[in-house]
Amino acid sequence: MHSSRALPPAVYLLAFSLFAMGSAEFLLAGVLPSIAADLGVSLSAAGALISAFAIGVVVGGPPLAVLTLRWPRRTTLVTAQLVFAASVALGLLTDDYPVLLASRFLGGLAYAGYWAVAAVTAISLVPADRTARASGVVVSGLSLAMIGGGPAGALLSHFTGWRGGFWAVVAFTTIGAVLTLVAVPATGTGPRPSVRAELRTMRRPQLWVVFAVTLLSTAAYMVSYNYLAAFLTDLTGVPEVWVPAVLTLFGVGAFAGLSLGGRIADGRPFHALLAGAIGIAGCSALLAVSAGHALAVVPLVLLLGVAGFVLNPAIYGRVFTIAAQAPTLAGATTVSAFQLGISLVPVFAGTVLHDGTGLAAIPWVGVALAVLTVPAVLLDRRLAAVGRSSASIGS
Repeated sequence: MHSSRALPPAVYLLAFSLFAMGSAEFLLAGVLPSIAADLGVSLSAAGALISAFAIGVVVGGPPLAVLTLRWPRRTTLVTAQLVFAASVALGLLTDDYPVLLASRFLGGLAYAGYWAVAAVTAISLVPADRTARASGVVVSGLSLAMIGGGPAGALLSHFTGWRGGFWAVVAFTTIGAVLTLVAVPATGTGPRPSVRAELRTMRRPQLWVVFAVTLLSTAAYMVSYNYLAAFLTDLTGVPEVWVPAVLTLFGVGAFAGLSLGGRIADGRPFHALLAGAIGIAGCSALLAVSAGHALAVVPLVLLLGVAGFVLNPAIYGRVFTIAAQAPTLAGATTVSAFQLGISLVPVFAGTVLHDGTGLAAIPWVGVALAVLTVPAVLLDRRLAAVGRSSASIGS
């Protein structure tokens, strides 16, 4: 364990690998028309490639956490990266749509397995007072993928064909796997992981309250983000050429939010959770009422990224505090809750899009979801206080 205040290099390596793998997720949306044209399928069929990956992440994390529980963590990390790289390569070497669809599902499984174990590994490398910061650094790999990896991959694919960006993902993921072998310490001596203990931990109601916070807060900011391009062009009047730059601002805000949240959450996790939920609600409401004013909307996109991601380190901190003795399955379920929140965005958005209300109402859906997050955070805080009182009485 690192003794200085700086985080060990292995934590940043875990973030790099998540950046490499996450870039594939953000890259795909930018090349869907090219994939559809190349494979001779409809755009909606190409869009199912996104869903296949998401389903793999949602359903894959918890079972894989159990199956690999007694593997050394470094072995699990390397295996997940190599399986991910192989699945991406398989999809690139075929012109068969069903094979590409299956490769995306397999990639989602491997991605979920890596993300869950990476978070657990990161907190095992640092003292207890820096676990939220360490998990925040790991998750920052995703915000960097959003800011740079996805757009850069899409740009590369523009010049090389849609497969070019994904071959870069394969290369960087493989490099990450090799560096993991070198830089991530082998699992030290300690109690043998127990599937029974992991399952027993999952029975704690407080853990499911945090999962609810995860799902609701993720959907709250992603519902505006997913429809932001159309919102900007149709309602705000931003020229289409500037939309990628505004979307990048969200990623910049996300990175700043993770950095800020990691520093707050180690000592005051509920402050970070409440600030994030209230911030999402406020930014979303302001987006709705100022939709026609670019000078207001553009900075609000940045602030929405900050508010949305300031919660993430605190979420991981709470999960690993509650499940301290058996964190792997809980960490994997957290990943599934994040992805499920993203996957449910079209369902939540459909409540206003299908009734004719339109894009202008999308941010209000985010407001509603963020407001629902607040009582869940307060319930978690109350349960934590009761737990501390019971522990002090018992001692």
